[in-house]
Amino acid sequence: MTAQVIAMAAMNRILVVEDDPAVAQSLVEGVGREGYDVHWESTAAGGIAYARDHAPHLVILDVRLPDGSGFDVCRQMRSMSLRQPVLMLTVQSDEVDKVLGLEMGADDYLTKPYRLRELVARIRSLLRRAYGDLSATQSDVLYVDDLVIDRTRGTVTRGQHRVTLTPTEFRMLVFLSQHPGQVFSRAQLVEQVWGIQAVPYDEKSVSVHVRRLREKIEVDPSDPRIIRTVTGIGYRLETWAS
Repeated sequence: MTAQVIAMAAMNRILVVEDDPAVAQSLVEGVGREGYDVHWESTAAGGIAYARDHAPHLVILDVRLPDGSGFDVCRQMRSMSLRQPVLMLTVQSDEVDKVLGLEMGADDYLTKPYRLRELVARIRSLLRRAYGDLSATQSDVLYVDDLVIDRTRGTVTRGQHRVTLTPTEFRMLVFLSQHPGQVFSRAQLVEQVWGIQAVPYDEKSVSVHVRRLREKIEVDPSDPRIIRTVTGIGYRLETWAS
């Protein structure tokens, strides 16, 4: 095995925050059979404390918790600069939950009931995006307007100021920066940024991630100069910004 493969294999610690013991046990056992080291917490407070003290590589959050919500956990993780990928579990009818979870900094969501195979596919995709090699054939440092994107360190800076992005936001910015001037539909961004092909994914969530990314990298998010909307098609990164 190469050093890169060994490093990826080690990225396997998963925190599950779920108040239903039966659901939690099925997650621990099912995901654990796929080779992941799964830890369960039943409360929002326990989940936040574990994420802070043990730095899991990925967090699975149920929306409904006895002492708060998955939104609270996600928001507090991001406020503590914990940037691990977050997968939210919602119920089928709660479209608002999906959008709110993304607003709070979640990277993906899955509706209940779900298949274990689909859950594992989402986990692998999130881990690959967050910790895998983005591309060994392209420059490790990208320049977009006055932003400096260091793909090796996973950082984005503007002057002396560091721009804190979630793994999904970082991946999206890197991908668009590697293809300046090219227009991508939401479906294409799902495939290229999320790495999801066989698994259904709501393309509307792409718009949420783009808006959140703009809020962090644009001088005026209401009048974006870096990531432009192409009406009826999708998004492009301005060629002058490359």
